[in-house]
Amino acid sequence: MTELISKYFPHLSAPQQEQFARLDGLYREWNAKINVISRKDMDNLYLHHVLHSLAIGKAIRFQAGTRVLDFGTGGGFPGIPLAILFPQCQFRLIDGTGKKITVASAVASGIGLQNVEAVQRRGEEETEMFDFVVSRAVMPLPDLVKIVRKNIRRAHHNAWPNGLICLKGGALVEELKPFQRVAEVISLTDFFDEEWFKEEKKLVYIPIQ
Repeated sequence: MTELISKYFPHLSAPQQEQFARLDGLYREWNAKINVISRKDMDNLYLHHVLHSLAIGKAIRFQAGTRVLDFGTGGGFPGIPLAILFPQCQFRLIDGTGKKITVASAVASGIGLQNVEAVQRRGEEETEMFDFVVSRAVMPLPDLVKIVRKNIRRAHHNAWPNGLICLKGGALVEELKPFQRVAEVISLTDFFDEEWFKEEKKLVYIPIQ
């Protein structure tokens, strides 16, 4: 299924291709010990988790040196696929559940990622500063913004001002009300043509000053 990744990211280096290819075996191995991905989703790892995470890399190309916080990473999404895609950027993956961090850390180490650290930590406890916070539908946007606002540094050097980039699904009208003047919402069908992405899969970007 790595052909699915190459389809949309044709300029990956050989080491990047190898890292993506090794994700399946590592996640199957660790998922047998610590269940972080449903069995059905495990068979759709590259579509439902890896490519979904990489939608962020379609929306913005992080500049070298960008620091990214993956809030509520679970087993390592979207942080690990993004760390493969952007080897010159630094990623911190946090989650309050230790077992999930164990998996994320083992997978990152198993494919030789040098730009990832996985830490068991709740978002309220994170004190460092980052250019972007990324997340996959961990909580309603107003609650998430309240927690991560403190972690967004002011000086920016990417095409988008620093802020929150979230992968969400379903109706977002109520969640977006506090941010309707500044939020950008992109349908993932703008990036990918697989049927799964037509199920109201969205990317939400909220600049945070």
